Amino acid sequence: MSKQLCVSSVDELVVAQSQIQPNAVALSFGSHRLTYQDLNDRAELLATMLRNLGIGSGAVVGVCAPRSPAMVIGCLAIMKVGAAFLPLDPHNPAPRLTFMAEDAQTSALIIGPGGENRIPCEARPSIDLDNDGRVIGARTPPSLLRKAAPKELAYIIYTSGSTGDPNGVEVTHQNLLNLVAWHQHAFHVTPNDRASQIASVGFDAAVWEIWPYLAAGACVHIPDEEVIRDPESLRNWLVAEGITITFVSTPMAEILLGLSWPAGTALRKMLIGADTLHRYPPTGLPFELINNYGPTECTVVATSGRILADGSNHGLPPIGRPIANTHIYILDESGRPVPAGMEGELYIGGAGVARGYLNRPELTAKRFVHDPFVAGSGHRLFKTGDIAKFLPDGQIAFVRRADDQIKVRGFRIEPSEITAALNKHSHIGQSCVVARQAGSGERHLVGYLVLAPESTLTPSELRDFLRGRLPDYMVPETFVKLDKLPLSANGKVHRAALPEPSESNILRDHTFTAPRNDLEKTVAGILGSLLDMEQVDVTANFFALGGHSLVGAQLIARVRREFQIEMSLRVLFETPTVAELSLEIERLLALKAQRSDGHAVPSGLESTAHPKRAHC
Repeated sequence: MSKQLCVSSVDELVVAQSQIQPNAVALSFGSHRLTYQDLNDRAELLATMLRNLGIGSGAVVGVCAPRSPAMVIGCLAIMKVGAAFLPLDPHNPAPRLTFMAEDAQTSALIIGPGGENRIPCEARPSIDLDNDGRVIGARTPPSLLRKAAPKELAYIIYTSGSTGDPNGVEVTHQNLLNLVAWHQHAFHVTPNDRASQIASVGFDAAVWEIWPYLAAGACVHIPDEEVIRDPESLRNWLVAEGITITFVSTPMAEILLGLSWPAGTALRKMLIGADTLHRYPPTGLPFELINNYGPTECTVVATSGRILADGSNHGLPPIGRPIANTHIYILDESGRPVPAGMEGELYIGGAGVARGYLNRPELTAKRFVHDPFVAGSGHRLFKTGDIAKFLPDGQIAFVRRADDQIKVRGFRIEPSEITAALNKHSHIGQSCVVARQAGSGERHLVGYLVLAPESTLTPSELRDFLRGRLPDYMVPETFVKLDKLPLSANGKVHRAALPEPSESNILRDHTFTAPRNDLEKTVAGILGSLLDMEQVDVTANFFALGGHSLVGAQLIARVRREFQIEMSLRVLFETPTVAELSLEIERLLALKAQRSDGHAVPSGLESTAHPKRAHC
């Protein structure tokens, strides 16, 4: 760990690897391989262009690119000139990306494949990269080297905000170096490791999927989008690529833990986080399961611990112990530490505590408070809003939130940001958003609406409206129409009194079509249990009902078990209604019967879905 303490920023460690092992593979993306020499050369070329634009210490540069070598090279180049990188996920709505770029006062934009035309670039220079991170139309005039100090910003990343707009969190090089040093030491990272980069670029987990490994000379493997949607495909990819350390969000991990794993897999550690873990790992897994906890404001991870297979009778799995140079306090309402076993609010101090919220001094002062437990000035605690307790063995147990903030599919969400977007629609008088537990065990968003008189608003129209303003994971899966919102004595929405979604109150697109045969009834019943719906319209699109890839993977898994057939997640994208999926199941059952009878299979029946039913 001492090596990291001698440098001022993570990019120096990556550059060192390009000198130590220039021909080692740094990034693997499909059929593309970039060595450490390639990585450094392309980042240096890009850095030269940034320097010649006058960009250096104190500047912020946006990187609008999907998970790809282009994203990594862009961030590395920005750190090389001493500026801070701002990850901008091109899957997000253009207005949201524009808000982030303007709020962060970006000096320039680096645009990768998929980021074109996502943000207006007239007011700032932009540099285009191809999929491998090569500068398009590059020129390399001389430039001056500029470096950042440890206390300057390494990156800004946005989280959901309670005011209706996202908040930018300012993370310094010092914060990032502590995370990298701890990660490498805790998980014994070596140049022989093969890590995965699965998290979306706007999710802070992507930070620790990349920099601890590149700083150690390991190889980072980037799967395509189709792989990460399907648990079985992801497992197969992890095994085939020989991945030794992976991070997956907790909801995906809970599915992966239920799959069978080959004994010879190279995977030695599965790191999880971003949501509450509800299950212990089964015995016999060929890898360790490590649960991690930490808000974005404390540089990705604040606590970590291995989850053993024999703890199923001990409540929810713990979130571990503080990582290196981190202090955890559980305090009562007066700011005094509570005894072990007693609940209190979790506060975080130490080297991971970020600088604060960008352009939000009042919010920074409210959440980043003075640390009374460490002598000297300048030490701060981050007030998490999470209720927790210390266990007898010193580990920490997460209990619940102290406010309305929720986590869905691994993302932290302020419901007020969604209601602010909903209330901008001319047909909505009032709204409220909560998370409810579905039959899949996963939480999903439900929007409660008081509509304007004579409104003909449909869920599809409303989702299209929201997707133009919010990321996909913040769009409610179900909308419930009410005459009025229930209020408590103090005039606030009484969330506990909100009714469960039911056939009588759900907002629908059209007249309901009930299942017409036993097969449709079975499939509709499976889907209804996953989406927490009493009845499912057999002609409604799975995704229009609020379904997404994780629920889709569970649906396909249950269909496989129920009917003993082979079916991939891709089928759901091609046959997204209960009626169409039932026809596909019927076809596969007939194919299976023909095979068991020894009859020849007619040409074309081997495909996973009928081409005439393709919808997307």
